[in-house]
Amino acid sequence: MEQLSAGKKLDEAFDKLAKEKSISFELDLDTDVQSLKALDALSDPEPGEEMPDEIADLFSGVKVKVTVQSKKPIEESGEKDYVGMAVKISNKDGDLTEYRVVGDYTYIRSDVNALGKAMGFPVPSETDLPPEASGLKKALDGEWVKINTKEMEKTTAEMGAEPGTEPAPEPTLDAKAQKQLLDALRQTIAREVEFKTADDKDGAEHITATAPFRTLITKFVGEIRPLAKSLPPGFELPTDNDLKDAPNGKVTADFTLKNGELTEVSVDLAKLAENAKVKKLGLVVRMSEGRTPTAPAGATELDIDELLGGFGAAMMDEEAFFEEAA
Repeated sequence: MEQLSAGKKLDEAFDKLAKEKSISFELDLDTDVQSLKALDALSDPEPGEEMPDEIADLFSGVKVKVTVQSKKPIEESGEKDYVGMAVKISNKDGDLTEYRVVGDYTYIRSDVNALGKAMGFPVPSETDLPPEASGLKKALDGEWVKINTKEMEKTTAEMGAEPGTEPAPEPTLDAKAQKQLLDALRQTIAREVEFKTADDKDGAEHITATAPFRTLITKFVGEIRPLAKSLPPGFELPTDNDLKDAPNGKVTADFTLKNGELTEVSVDLAKLAENAKVKKLGLVVRMSEGRTPTAPAGATELDIDELLGGFGAAMMDEEAFFEEAA
């Protein structure tokens, strides 16, 4: 009875989310540098290709805040129904980058120097840019800039297309296929996951869901295999043979509900690494009230040619410098 009750409560909480037109959440990667380095070592990287300390430090404290807004309930929405999106990525040192899609424009601001240092690529200075690239100088200073979204999509599609061909449409997953995938996931969870409930002192209810990872993912892929034709082009499902080596340790997800609404999900993934050196590897998702993404005031509009030409010229100068130094 507890299994059915807990599963039903969780299902109803997700149903409430799916009926919202705006969803906001924060994703927190709960890990440390040592665990990330140990996890990277498991992939047996080539000498010199190991994860740098800067990258491990960047991701060990990363948080991602996301807001998505649609004209329809999320469960009924296709790509054309979404009218706004906002994403902010930060770490313990502050905001790294943020972008918002509102109306016809995509708004962006970044701490370019912090990102360049962490990712290990040279960042052009303002003196490297041509005099007419005033908008790019604003971007390097960490100020808000904006780009016409459709023009940017058209330009990037044309750059990758063969001469004389029409740009291919972006692969999408329609609302019907999304619902089928969600139904398949629910069926898999109902059969393979063990649920338990516990009340908290603050009135919240905790539901834990535990399942062997390989069994869960294999069963889910089996459920959605008949839907493969509905998936975007280029998206290939793993075969049973691909999944046979997946870790089969039990994974537990902890769901927090308040007044029947989902407020937090946390998952401890350390056991999946099957390595004692990976001591801390968790994922936490915190839900909040859906917000409406707004356009930041005072954003400088970037011309597409300026964007591509300015950064392109600056990066070529950097490459020439390093070649000469070599």
